[in-house]
Amino acid sequence: MNISKINLNEITIPLKTPFQTNSGKLSERSVIIISIEDTNGMIGYGEVTAFSLPFYTSETIQTAWHVLKDIVIPSLNFEEMPHPSDFSEGVSFIKGNQMAKAGIEAALWDLHAKQLNISLSKLIGGVRKNVKAGAVLSLTSQLSTDVPLLLESGYERFKLKVEKGKEEEIISHVRERYPDLPLMIDANGMYNAEDIPGLKRLDQYNLEMIEQPFRTGDFYLHQQLQHQVTTPICLDESIQSFQDAVQAIAMDCCRTINIKISRVGGLTEAIHIHDLCKKHQIPVWCGGMVETGISKAHNIALASLSNFTIPGDLSHSTRYLEEDIIQPYIKVKEGSIEVPEASGIGYEVDKAALARLTNKYWHFHVN
Repeated sequence: MNISKINLNEITIPLKTPFQTNSGKLSERSVIIISIEDTNGMIGYGEVTAFSLPFYTSETIQTAWHVLKDIVIPSLNFEEMPHPSDFSEGVSFIKGNQMAKAGIEAALWDLHAKQLNISLSKLIGGVRKNVKAGAVLSLTSQLSTDVPLLLESGYERFKLKVEKGKEEEIISHVRERYPDLPLMIDANGMYNAEDIPGLKRLDQYNLEMIEQPFRTGDFYLHQQLQHQVTTPICLDESIQSFQDAVQAIAMDCCRTINIKISRVGGLTEAIHIHDLCKKHQIPVWCGGMVETGISKAHNIALASLSNFTIPGDLSHSTRYLEEDIIQPYIKVKEGSIEVPEASGIGYEVDKAALARLTNKYWHFHVN
C-alpha cells in the first residue's frame, strides 16, 4: 500500500448535552484520529472510539494510545501488507485491544479505497444507496421533546437507555404516547439471573428487542432468557470477535446482533460476522459509539451490506457533538443517510478543526 507516514491525534469535542447510561456519563468526547499517508500524499482516516473510563470495554483512550504508539505501529511490516485485511494477522500476537486495532485498520481501508478510486461501500460489497437512521435516547434525554423532533426527521427506530428498576416506568410512559413507535431498550449488561422474571414482563410492550441484558460473555443467561421470551434478545458487548458470534448463534442466545466495527477489532472482522449472521438468517444492525463523522462514515459503509436490515445507531453529525471534523456533515433526510459514492469514506476531513481540537499528537515515519 506504499505507506509512508502515520499520525495520531487525540481530540476532544464537547457534547451538546450530557449522554448518560447506567454505565457512565459523558459531557465531552475524546477519541483518537488516525491518519495514514502513502508515498503519493493520499491519506486514509480511522478513529479509535474507546472511552476515557473502562465502563464499556476494558479499553480506554489512554491504553489505546499506548498500544498504538508503543506496540502496534512500530511492530508492523507495512511492506508485507498489500491489503487492509492482512492487518489482523500482523497484530494477532496482541491480545484484545480491539478498538486500538480497529482504528488503524479503518484508516487502511479508507486509504486502500482511495488508492483504487472507489467508495468504501462498493469495495466491501455494499448494496444500499441509503441506510436507515436510528435514534438513541440516553437517561438524560428529554423524551417529550426529543421523540417528536426525531420522528419529524424520519428516524425509524428508537433505543432507550434504561435504569434497573425503572425500565417499565419509562417504557410504559413512551408506549402511552407512541403505541406504535419502533422501540427497543439497551441494558448495557446490568441485569442478573434474578431479574429474569421482570424481563419476561417486558414482552407486553412489543419491543423491537432487548439489547445486552446480561454481562459481557454470559452466553448462558442470554440463552435462558431468549428461550423464555418472545422479544428478540440482541447481543452487543458480548460479541467482540467472529468466534463470539459463532458461539452465540450455536447456543441460540439471541435473535439479532449489533455489529460495531470498533468492538470487534476492525472492518474485516465485522464483515465476517455479517456474513456468518446472514448465513444463519440472523439480522444485524450497526451500533454507534458517540463518535465523530470519520467513524460514522465507516459505519455507513458497513451498514450498506445486505444483511443490515435493522436501522442502526446512525445519526447526523451533530446529533450529540457540538461540531464534527468532516465536510460535509452527515445528514439524515426522511429517516435515511445517503451512502457516499466518492472514493474512500466519501467525506473530507476538516484539517483546521482537527488541529484546533487536538490535545496530543504523535507521528511515525515508515522507513
